[in-house]
Amino acid sequence: MRRRRREKRENNNFKYLMYLSGGIVLVILITFAITFIVYNNKLKEYSYSSLSTEKIADLVPNETEEEVNQELEEASSDIGKSIEEAINSIEEEETKVEEENTAKAEEKTNTNSQEENKAVATNTEPEKVKEPEFTMPVEGEIMRNYAKDSLIYSETLEEWIIHLGIDIKAARTTVVKAAEAGTVTSIKNDPRYGLTITIEHVNGFKTVYSNLLTTEFVEEGEKVEKGQSIGTVGNSAAFEIVDEPHLHFEIIKDDENVDPNIYIK
Repeated sequence: MRRRRREKRENNNFKYLMYLSGGIVLVILITFAITFIVYNNKLKEYSYSSLSTEKIADLVPNETEEEVNQELEEASSDIGKSIEEAINSIEEEETKVEEENTAKAEEKTNTNSQEENKAVATNTEPEKVKEPEFTMPVEGEIMRNYAKDSLIYSETLEEWIIHLGIDIKAARTTVVKAAEAGTVTSIKNDPRYGLTITIEHVNGFKTVYSNLLTTEFVEEGEKVEKGQSIGTVGNSAAFEIVDEPHLHFEIIKDDENVDPNIYIK
């Protein structure tokens, strides 16, 4: 019984100490809060009171509403000018780039046109063809020479005549060959010079092979090579029937007879 009373008394004492401690802490907190509030108020009053009316007035700008509006307008104008200048600068730069691109395009077009014209001029320029080099159509002695500007005596006709070719002595049936490559344009029996073959060559040249026995090796329109067999030597020329067997050979340049000795290599 005594023990219980003692424990109860101890519990009551503990509670009392707890309440007392809590009260003390609460009083301290309240005191601190009141002190902070009072001090803060005094600090503000001091700060406000330390600035005089004149100082406060100096801190506030003394500009009128009209001046403020004017400044705003000037600032807006300056901003507008800056924007306009920037736009103009961009437009000028774009125009400059466009002009440069146009100039480059025109230059390229002109260059291409010049190259095309040059190519066309090159393509249209007539191709230079090498002059033909003639060889003897048969091997043999020249028994009668070319005489266009002078006269020679014809034993068959018994008179003086011109002679537009050369007569090359050769045995009957000797093979006659093309003096240069070309195209056979005519095979006929000429009343003066007998069986005759005409071959057309480059650069306006023609060769004439007369007093033939046969022409069976070629046909009209046939292309022949240099040295190709075209006929045989005969004795069919009425104007030279008295002469020994031979080949009457002519070279024609632009429809004019020329001296074969000049062109035979």
